[in-house]
Amino acid sequence: MNGRKDQHQPDSQGRTEPTLGDLDHLDAGRPPAADDDLPKVTLGAADRRRAGAASAQRPARSGGSRGWLWPLLLLVVIGAGVTLWLEQDRLRGLVPSTELNDVLGRAEQALHDGRLDGSDGTSARELFEAARALEPDNDRARDGLRKVGLAEVAKADAALAAGKPDDAEQAMNAARELLGGGSDVDRLAQAIAKARSATFQAGALVDQAQQAMADDKPEEAGALYRRILAADPGNAVATHGLDKVGDALAAKARKAIDAGDRDAAIASVDRLAALLPNYGELPSLRAALVQDQKQDDGQVAEAIRLGQTALRAGRIAGTGNDTALAHFKDALALDPENPQAKAGLGQVAQALVVQANAALDSGDNAQASRLLDQAGELAPKSAELAAARAHLSDVTRHAEGAAAPSGELPEADAQAALSPQQSAELARMVRQAEAAARRGDVMLPPGESAYDLYRRALAIDGNNEAARHGLQELPALVVQQFNQALANGDLKRAGDRLSDLGDLAPGEAGQAELRQRLASAWMDQAEERLAGGDRPGAAQALDHARKLAPGNPRVSSIAARLQSGG
Repeated sequence: MNGRKDQHQPDSQGRTEPTLGDLDHLDAGRPPAADDDLPKVTLGAADRRRAGAASAQRPARSGGSRGWLWPLLLLVVIGAGVTLWLEQDRLRGLVPSTELNDVLGRAEQALHDGRLDGSDGTSARELFEAARALEPDNDRARDGLRKVGLAEVAKADAALAAGKPDDAEQAMNAARELLGGGSDVDRLAQAIAKARSATFQAGALVDQAQQAMADDKPEEAGALYRRILAADPGNAVATHGLDKVGDALAAKARKAIDAGDRDAAIASVDRLAALLPNYGELPSLRAALVQDQKQDDGQVAEAIRLGQTALRAGRIAGTGNDTALAHFKDALALDPENPQAKAGLGQVAQALVVQANAALDSGDNAQASRLLDQAGELAPKSAELAAARAHLSDVTRHAEGAAAPSGELPEADAQAALSPQQSAELARMVRQAEAAARRGDVMLPPGESAYDLYRRALAIDGNNEAARHGLQELPALVVQQFNQALANGDLKRAGDRLSDLGDLAPGEAGQAELRQRLASAWMDQAEERLAGGDRPGAAQALDHARKLAPGNPRVSSIAARLQSGG
């Protein structure tokens, strides 16, 4: 009587309301099930067991559905392994250099101990500079040199306070080299000059300077006069003496130019420029050096031209002065570091190797040996020379085997039929050589370099194709590694590869272009470091460039900026 309609009693709209049933008889027993007219099914004991077994198996099938996780995990592990293998070179590069860290650690300890500078290789400055040589862009080394410079400033202050102006000046000069000048260095220079002026005795220094001039030691006299002027800028005697020093150095430079001693002339002009940058005859001396260089360059160029002409005409070496070898040696006598003349000697070596191979093919082993010996004097580490010598050795063994007495096993057959151990050793050496070449261990370390390993393999079998091909392809591989190192900005590695190429293929025509590219990269680095205030780093980079391209005008321009502080 709750006002709701029975669920089995349809309303006028055909809707049936949900009900909870008869709540008044919840405690009554369950009424018997109504007959629904369906067939009755009774399960026996066997049927119940099968039903129970089926229900017990359902969780097992549910757990088995997770079996896909194991293949997925296996794929992940394989993928990680492949990634590590492909990226091993990059990951290896992330491992810090043990040698570099050791040098930096010793440098920092030396700085902490107060061993700032020296000449025995254990001072902080020497060690930080050694670290810079290992890795030019290392921030710890650069910052370490800056700290050494600041420590030298503190050392100079302490020396001034102790009344030791000479020690203070020495520390100040070291600070200037490391810091590239600055307010602290200027302050020290003024303080040192003031300290010296208080107790300065110019007469004794003038006497020493005049004696140095009498002993034909103008550089020493110049240093003494500079000391006098540093303490007393208006000293007329020192000013006049310094002019005499300039005249003496200029005379020495002109004498060296007339004698053809270019190195001595350059040294005298450089000393004069450092001592008296505004000396009146300095421009004319530089012009004389340039003119002398042009004359030498003309003679060198002519000798190289004659050498190339003789090379094309087949006059490789031998007696007389009109051979390629003789002309290239004349060029090197005028300019010992001329890259074109060095390349010419390499071309002569290559031509001698070609002639030796032709002699081998014709059966003249003695002539081939003589030609290879001549080539070895010019290019002892040439890859072509090493391959030709291995071939000659193998041919000689065959010839000796062919002459063996009847009934004996010819030595040639014994060499041709390598034992299993020899074959395995040969294959192992070739694999090691290929791996060393890929790592860049082309000429070093001795015994484990690609060059040495290929030669050892050829000593076992002089005709082994893999070893001969690998040895002859080393120059091309070195050029590839040079280009890659240069693209990555690793100029030290690029320089190593260029040096390897000079050993392996001294007559390679493209070496001059590679040398200029590397020199240009070093000059770019010098300018960048100079612009960033890193004067020691700029000087180091410029030294590398000067060795590669000493006559490049850009080298002189950067050197002038470095000297002027700009």
